[in-house]
Amino acid sequence: MDWWWKRQLADEGIAVLIHDQQQIVSRAQLQAAGWSEPQIRRHLRNRRWQIVHPGVYATHTGPIGYDEQLLAALLYAGPDAAWSHYTAAEQLGLLKPRHNRPVYVTIPRLRRVKARPNLVIHRDEHWADRLAPGIPPRRTPADAVLDIIGITSSLDQAAAVIAEACQSGRVSPAGLATALADRPRLRHRASLRPILGDVAAGSHSLLELRYLRDVERRHGLPAGLRQRAVDSEFTDVFYKGFDLIVELDGRLHLVPDQRWRDLDRDNCATLRAESTLRYGWLDVTGRPCQAAVQVLHVLRRRQPVLTAKPCGASCPVR
Repeated sequence: MDWWWKRQLADEGIAVLIHDQQQIVSRAQLQAAGWSEPQIRRHLRNRRWQIVHPGVYATHTGPIGYDEQLLAALLYAGPDAAWSHYTAAEQLGLLKPRHNRPVYVTIPRLRRVKARPNLVIHRDEHWADRLAPGIPPRRTPADAVLDIIGITSSLDQAAAVIAEACQSGRVSPAGLATALADRPRLRHRASLRPILGDVAAGSHSLLELRYLRDVERRHGLPAGLRQRAVDSEFTDVFYKGFDLIVELDGRLHLVPDQRWRDLDRDNCATLRAESTLRYGWLDVTGRPCQAAVQVLHVLRRRQPVLTAKPCGASCPVR
């Protein structure tokens, strides 16, 4: 594959290219524009430029920003490099940016690039088939998510990435399932399809997935309706026929506006003669059996003979 920046260089020149690249430029780009080695060395020797990676320069002497690091990583890794993993996901709007992460780049399997600080390089024999349209090169949304799953240490981390990425609206569970078919050796692969099904059914976060698994299903509770639209809001879980809402929030609400929004939502539910139970991360992950007892208690107001099942010998659900 040819360098992705060559057309812009030919059409607009090196000055415009450097400007559009956040003042980052590579030796290959300068040489393609007709610069000699002495010209390049002169700018470095006079300290008008600084080295970001071998053969990649910042054409200023100030701090190197995050966007500059992204482009410098691509230029250093070579013409067949593309953003991948967390970097591609953030650039595609699938995940919220975290600038303390390293830059992730994927290159063809047969290529070798020396490691550099704050740069993680992966190799992939299917590199060309997993590129999204546009420049700079990056993985497709589905492949960026699956890249991340391939390096996650736990299924919870994988589920959290899937939920957040799908909630962005830029990738779907169906799209991930299709891409998954081409990843037979992907980590957590056997457990991903049920998670994709739960996200498709309306679970929008890891907390909602954990509630579904550890509170509702593990204790044999009725299946709730996810993301019901009512009063211009969405309820996390609604038990139809029982008039019970379960709201799930993993955040610590230190912002007054958010606290009042939660109270207003609960008050609207009360006006509709619906009960609301609200659980946070510690409730669902640390005390799922106690949460199940409370949910069951409210459900039995409408159906006293409703059955549930304890998840173990010490489970208080009866």
